[in-house]
Amino acid sequence: MKKVTGIGGVFFKCDNPQDMNEWYAKNLGLATSAYGTTFEWRQADNPSKEGSTSWCTFPQDTKYFNPSSKPFMINYRVENIVALVEELKKNNVTIVDEIATYDYGKFVHVLDPEGNIIELWEPKDDVDQDSV
Repeated sequence: MKKVTGIGGVFFKCDNPQDMNEWYAKNLGLATSAYGTTFEWRQADNPSKEGSTSWCTFPQDTKYFNPSSKPFMINYRVENIVALVEELKKNNVTIVDEIATYDYGKFVHVLDPEGNIIELWEPKDDVDQDSV
C-alpha cells in the first residue's frame, strides 16, 4: 500500500504571523495572504495531475497543533487515508482525532514517538471514489 506521497504543507508558530508573512513576501518572494501561500506543481509520475503544498504561519497560542507542544506541524499527502489509519492503529500509533472530510479532502492527525503532531491529508483529487 502506498502511504505518504509528498509534503502537503509546512506550518509553524510565530509571534506575529502577519509580520512573518510580509517578511517572507518581501525577502523571499512568497505570494502570501492571511493563510500563507500555496505552491502548485505537477506530479512527477503523472504530469497531467496537479498537486499543491501549503506554507502557513500560526500565532504562538494556536490550539491547532495540540496535543503537541512543538512549534511546527508537517502535513503529509497520503493515499487511502482510511486504510492507512487502520494500519497505524495496528502499529499502536496515537491517532489524535477522527478522519474529517472537507470539499478539498480528508484529514486526520497522529503523533510520532516524540510527540510531534502530524497532519495526514488525502487530497480530494486523490480520493478513491469507491471509498467516499
